[in-house]
Amino acid sequence: MSSDAYRYHFQSEIPAAEVEATLILSILGAEALHGEAQTRLDAGHAFDPKKRVVVIDAGTAVGRDLNRLFLGFMTREFGPGSFRVERVTHEPEPGSHPRTETVTA
Repeated sequence: MSSDAYRYHFQSEIPAAEVEATLILSILGAEALHGEAQTRLDAGHAFDPKKRVVVIDAGTAVGRDLNRLFLGFMTREFGPGSFRVERVTHEPEPGSHPRTETVTA
């Protein structure tokens, strides 16, 4: 099973603070659609202001909606030529298993 993500690279003209603010706005939009708890669980994302990169996990419905919101807001605010986006697919290593934890009450 593969896990998809999208990596956004931003031109130097776009202030990193604006990218971060747009990511936060997108997260709030995802919360409006899916609820705060589900968004916290399923909307994996990372922002590196020095590298000018945002990565958003698209392995869940929440993550796919977060990507749609972020892409739409960034395109509307800065234009389609101000950044590029690429799909990144991660294949788990053969023989690896999902990590599980046992919780006792």
